[in-house]
Amino acid sequence: MQQAKVTVIGAGNVGATAAQRLAEKNIANVVLLDIMGGVAAGKALDLMEARPVELHDRMIVGGDDYSLSAGSDVVLMTAGLARKPGMSRDDLLAKNAAIVKGCIEAAYKHSPNAIFITVSNPVDAMTQLTHQILSAKGVPNNKIIGMAGVLDSSRMAFFIAEALNVSIKNIQPCVMGGHGDDMVPVARYTTVAGIPLPDLLPEAKVNEIIERTKKGGIEIVNLLGTGSAFYAPASSSVEMIEAILTDRKQILPSSCMLTGEYGIDGVYVGVPAKLGKDGIEEILQLKLTDAELKELQSSADSVRTNVAKMAELMNAAA
Repeated sequence: MQQAKVTVIGAGNVGATAAQRLAEKNIANVVLLDIMGGVAAGKALDLMEARPVELHDRMIVGGDDYSLSAGSDVVLMTAGLARKPGMSRDDLLAKNAAIVKGCIEAAYKHSPNAIFITVSNPVDAMTQLTHQILSAKGVPNNKIIGMAGVLDSSRMAFFIAEALNVSIKNIQPCVMGGHGDDMVPVARYTTVAGIPLPDLLPEAKVNEIIERTKKGGIEIVNLLGTGSAFYAPASSSVEMIEAILTDRKQILPSSCMLTGEYGIDGVYVGVPAKLGKDGIEEILQLKLTDAELKELQSSADSVRTNVAKMAELMNAAA
């Protein structure tokens, strides 16, 4: 049986950690690419030299030559600048757009049938840019996905487990919308052992958890001082990849191109989606209240604004 192959673009903290977890979880062979080819090759070799200790037989190779990535099943786009304290995800728009455009075009040339998952920030806008590039080449919407909702949901789940002193395995969080301050954690659909969160915690505490979830990324940025979160983003990406490569039909919050769902059209927004061998196999439509739907649509409008700003900046730089 042919082994799955995943190309990870960007050998920084997120990319290198994702490569490590993909191999050690026995999910796929990995190609780690970076503009600094020596860094990618060095990290790949370091990970391979850990293989006798970790006792896995997956291969990891690294460099800057995209021909290494030929025939990949999944391409994970992590390259880009990281946020610094006082910097919003939106501040990264222009620079990361140029990086994403070049990398995605190069990866598609060698793996036109791959499923593409974008992590680079601001992720909804970068996924929209990936869609603009790939849809023009005939790649369908279901093969172009953004990673953010798994990460935001993971953060929310941790905060809930901490507040209730229960196992993380009991918690099913629900976070929708864009990956930013206007994301939409939905408390009604967040459960602990099947019990809705509002039945277990007072409203003030629920709201506190929601706000901390929204600020989860910048909380880590401020603590680190330089750089941004990478362990949880890498784990979140790998969960999506595993669901796809094992055809698990797992429902995960993913940034998807909406075409009328939730009254939203033509923009990438985080929603519950079934992931399997074809990428996004179904977008689930929850019965939201008017207030929740308004929040989600407002979040989508923020993504639209970001995408328009990105286009303007790219045109000015052209």
